[in-house]
Amino acid sequence: MFEAEDIRQWRGHNVVDHEGHKIGVLEALYVDTATDQSVFATVTVGLPTRHRLVFVPLGGATVGPDYLKVAYDKKQVKEAPSIGTDGELLAEDEETVFAHYELAYRTGAGGERRLARR
Repeated sequence: MFEAEDIRQWRGHNVVDHEGHKIGVLEALYVDTATDQSVFATVTVGLPTRHRLVFVPLGGATVGPDYLKVAYDKKQVKEAPSIGTDGELLAEDEETVFAHYELAYRTGAGGERRLARR
């Protein structure tokens, strides 16, 4: 897994799928509040006048010379839950992001949020 301080420098670089097809551009990282590990990235996708941010898990991701390669295909990522480029992920929407990628979701012991933007 990537450390947040290591991958922040990749903001603005291309994000590609497991076959090398460009998905979009890395915007931000979301960390698991229980572990403080980077678990999701947001990727800017869409037309220049209609950009949105989609979520993609970082599990299995690798870095190349000028790109971040994720373990998911372009279609699945582009169909993922999204927010506006100036939006924020609401606590009640977190579970939907995990479900899209068939990942287990659980809140903290006190019911706190699972993800935080970094």
